[in-house]
Amino acid sequence: MKLFYSPASPFVRKVMVCAILRGLDKKIEHLPSAAGPVKRDSTIVAQNPSGKVPTMLLKDGSALYDSRVICEYLDSLGRAPKLFPKGADRWPALTLAAMADEALDAAILCRYEAVIRPKSKQWGDWSKGQMDKIICTLDEMEKGWIKHLRGSLDIGSITAGCLLGYLDFRFGDYDWRKSHPKLAAWFKTFAKKPAMAKTAPHM
Repeated sequence: MKLFYSPASPFVRKVMVCAILRGLDKKIEHLPSAAGPVKRDSTIVAQNPSGKVPTMLLKDGSALYDSRVICEYLDSLGRAPKLFPKGADRWPALTLAAMADEALDAAILCRYEAVIRPKSKQWGDWSKGQMDKIICTLDEMEKGWIKHLRGSLDIGSITAGCLLGYLDFRFGDYDWRKSHPKLAAWFKTFAKKPAMAKTAPHM
């Protein structure tokens, strides 16, 4: 397997955390990428029309995207404990993962607005609206998802962990821990798991 890779992408991180937990990380070749919202990487576009990472190439030449699909594909391989539950437990795990993914989308849009869009064209209210999505997501996790997060490791808790890690990486001036103490206590332990520590974002 080959993966168009960026060490700063929280979605790539999610894939690699799943790969490590499934014992598959050594079977994935990292392909360099220069994915961006304006100047797109033509090498990725040839495999994935969105031009985004992560995009995975399989042995038969087919491509998988996005992170949700790739993670579930990895979960279908090997014999390690499943990260996508079956039965009634599946839906909370997928809902938590979707909630964290949507907050990550908002965080990346905020990041693009701040560092890519020319200052003369930046829209403060728009960025504030994206941040409100993130804050509401963290509020919901604090209020209704701590029991799930403290339970079995699954795609929901992995995605939530990647969200919090990305906030620490790119939004260091946002003290999410102060208003979300239960979430902060969970993440303090979760971030030390080998798969999370090994995939910590960097440039």
